[in-house]
Amino acid sequence: MTARFFVDAWDPAYGASFEASASGPAAPSSAQVDPDAELPAVDWRAIDVRPGLRAPDVVLLVDGVRRIDASVWTAEADGSSFPGLAASYAAGVVRCDLQRGAAQLVGTRVGRGLFTASPSAEDVVAGRVRYPVHRVSGTGELAKLPAAVQGPLTALEVEVSGAARVDGDLLVVDGPLRNRRQLPRTLGYIKTQHSQYLDARLTAVVTGLAAGQRSPVFRLGTAWGGWSWYLRLPVAAGAPWAGIVRMECSADLTIEEAVELADLSLVTLPRFASTPYKDPRAPQNLIPIAGLERRLRALLGDSRLLHRALTAAARPGARRP
Repeated sequence: MTARFFVDAWDPAYGASFEASASGPAAPSSAQVDPDAELPAVDWRAIDVRPGLRAPDVVLLVDGVRRIDASVWTAEADGSSFPGLAASYAAGVVRCDLQRGAAQLVGTRVGRGLFTASPSAEDVVAGRVRYPVHRVSGTGELAKLPAAVQGPLTALEVEVSGAARVDGDLLVVDGPLRNRRQLPRTLGYIKTQHSQYLDARLTAVVTGLAAGQRSPVFRLGTAWGGWSWYLRLPVAAGAPWAGIVRMECSADLTIEEAVELADLSLVTLPRFASTPYKDPRAPQNLIPIAGLERRLRALLGDSRLLHRALTAAARPGARRP
């Protein structure tokens, strides 16, 4: 029998909405999972919008972008050398007023840094731009340096979102919550599924969701932990994982509070779903997030000019901070 195939709606330049491992999309994650949180695993089923539930009046969507402006190497006094990255990053918040049907950019922050394990590295001034040193631990292998940018970027996202919050709002973070679990009424929004957390029977419930339905809430025993669930955004019929996103909320919440947020996400997020003719990552790349990403990338500045300025700053005799 010939197997069916599906074409992922995402532009291939952005990868895939579900990234299967070499052993296939059913390859299990090593994380401990408790599927019995909201419903016993034997009773798992698709859950619809709760009747009478209203979306919050204000939804804040926060996102961050990062870019490597140049790879650098240090020359230490003892003849050794350390790799480094000159990186730019930015975070911003879009305030969506659902009562007025309006969205507004309410805050942005830009940061830069020189990420290296070099004990002697100093801040770099490239033209009018300063790259403060962010010293990383360990030997600072070049392949591991991009991950070091995530910490300062997350801190920037927390700072910018905290300044924009109002009572009763809902904050949606693009990506896992990580160390933002302490923020109240906050959801992590994971649009690309890298791991398979559930067994085959429960996964069938997830891939069988109709648009506007969610899975039961389950608990993840990953390093960051937390409550999680899947929901399917409005999408044309397609691949089993088309339009499916995974949501997270803090493990510090009770299961009742987590279910309340899961219900709230189901009545709120589908209205922000993008469409293929507008976005190559539709429907998962939410419309306000797509606009925010474009604005933040523009705030990072011209990468070619920054690379040129960094090259000039590295020449012997260049001005030091």
